[in-house]
This record gives sequence, C-alpha cells and structure tokens, in this order.
Amino acid sequence: MNLATNYLGLPLKNPIVASSSPLSHSVDSIRRLEDAGASAVVMYSLFEEQITFDSLYVDAYLRAGTHSYAESLSYFPEMEDYNVGPDEYMNLIRRAKEAVDIPIIGSLNGVSVGGWTNYATLIEDAGADALELNVYYVPTDVELTGTAVENMYFDLLGQVKSSVSVPVAVKLSPFFSSTANMAKRLVEEGANGLVLFNRFYQPDLNLETLEVEPRLVLSNSNELRLPLRWVAILYGRLMTDFAITTGIHNAQDVLKGLMAGAKVTMMASELLRNGVGRIDEILQALTGWMAEHEYESVNQMIGSMSQQHCAEPAAFERANYMKILGSYQPTT
Repeated sequence: MNLATNYLGLPLKNPIVASSSPLSHSVDSIRRLEDAGASAVVMYSLFEEQITFDSLYVDAYLRAGTHSYAESLSYFPEMEDYNVGPDEYMNLIRRAKEAVDIPIIGSLNGVSVGGWTNYATLIEDAGADALELNVYYVPTDVELTGTAVENMYFDLLGQVKSSVSVPVAVKLSPFFSSTANMAKRLVEEGANGLVLFNRFYQPDLNLETLEVEPRLVLSNSNELRLPLRWVAILYGRLMTDFAITTGIHNAQDVLKGLMAGAKVTMMASELLRNGVGRIDEILQALTGWMAEHEYESVNQMIGSMSQQHCAEPAAFERANYMKILGSYQPTT
C-alpha cells in the first residue's frame, strides 16, 4: 500500500501533515509528531506584530538615556544577550531540522508589505523546506475596497516570493467575493500551493464582565465541507497543490480531502483534543479502507471526486442547494 504523496515539490510518506499549532513549539513535540506518523510539520506562525514589537522594543532599549550625557553610550546592551521571539523561532527551526527527517514548513502570519517579510529569508536560511504565508486579515475599514484587499495579498506574496527560493503556499480565507478568481491570481503571482481555509477565531461577548473575549473553539468534521467544495471545484483548473486544513479529524475526512483534489490534509484540532497518537490510528484506518476498496496508492484517489471527474458536477454549485431544500421534511 503506497501512501506517499508530493506537496510543494516535497516527497511525503503520507498525506497527513501537522498544521500550524502549539504542537510545534518545541523540538520534543515535533519529534513526537514525526514518531506518530506525520509526514511534515507546519511550524506555529511568526507574527508580523511580534516581529514589529521586538524591533521597536530593542530600538527603544538601545536609545534609552543616550541623550543624557556622553557616558550613556556605554549603556548599550550586548545584542548577543538578547533572545527575542524571532530569534527563538529560527533556532527552533534549525534544531528541528537536525532532530527529524520529515520536512519542516515555516509559517509567516501578517498582511502588510514591509521589512517584516525579510524574515521569510531568515526562515529559509534556518533550514525550512517551504513556507506557508498565513494572511490573517479582517478588513474593517469601510473605505477599503475588495480590490485593495486583494492587492494586499498579491503584493505580499510577490515580496516574499522575490526573497526566497523555497516553495511558498498561501493560506487563504473563504471571504472573497470570487474565491475562484482570487485563487487563480495567486497561482499566477507565483503561489506554489493553496491552503484552504484559514480559520479565523471569532471574539465572544462576556455578559457578566461586559468584555470582549477571545475564545478558542476547536474544529469538527462538519467544517470540512467548505474547503472540500472549493478544492473539488478548483482541482484541475489551477496547476497548483492544494491542502485542506479545516475539519480533518478521521480517516474518512482524509479520504474525502484527497478525492476532492488535495495533495495533503492538515490536522491540528484533532491532535490537540485527543493527542498525536491519533495520526497513527488514522493512517491504519486509511490503509484498511484502501485495501478494502482495492486502492493501491494515494495518487489513485487524488482528484477522483473533483468537479471535473464527478458524475454530477452541478452538485458542487447551486443545484445542490435546491436538492437539499427539496428533500427536507419539516417536523410536524
């Protein structure tokens, strides 16, 4: 049974990738993911705000007191004594590459074009095999047009692509007026892969304290349907690699993602909830299903139920909506 696949030009032993999460915060944890069967690990994200904060913090420290008197120049701290967030991130990638044999994919999270994107080069220099550009942006400015938002993505991708030679995947949100066109243009701008979809964490309201609270809610398999639909629609139309990163919790979810057209399925919530040992359990179930249904390889099934190969292509579009409504029987 051949579970091997290829994502972003990287040969992988199977289609289960550990997506960006706290599980990549240490070398020991990354090693456990490899031992459990993960074929690659996407590092937790290095945030634009984190880089900017660290730069401003160090700059403020260096300038403190320098206008007091000449001797204040001796107040400059020794930079080698600093171990700020971005440096820790690069060191973790280096140590992870030494400790494991599976590919390590760096992750940059931000939206503006600027000096922070130079860290893409540092991530590559640290040894990352690829880079995931996680554009987490909620456009709240009522004057900001959809075209302007899209151009921010293209400009950011262009700057990163011009600075690295490793493959770059873009992690998209589903909130575009034309998801298909946005995906097409990103591929034209050089994206080697598209990761569907970025799962924005929504704030909640605390009625007792009257405060806005961040609240983490882990995903479930029902959330697979949105990325599944779009991967199935885009597969074969865009010459790029697809990854599904929302709603992957069991072998059935992995199979659906592959058949829709994804090269890999990425998993985080299931591992946070039930432990990294779930990877091996899912791989065993995947192998069992393939043997029972006479599949010899993962490549046989990739895209086999995409819109291009589906007996009823309209099922991925509006016609499916009418069928569901027509079959619904209300409770009396």
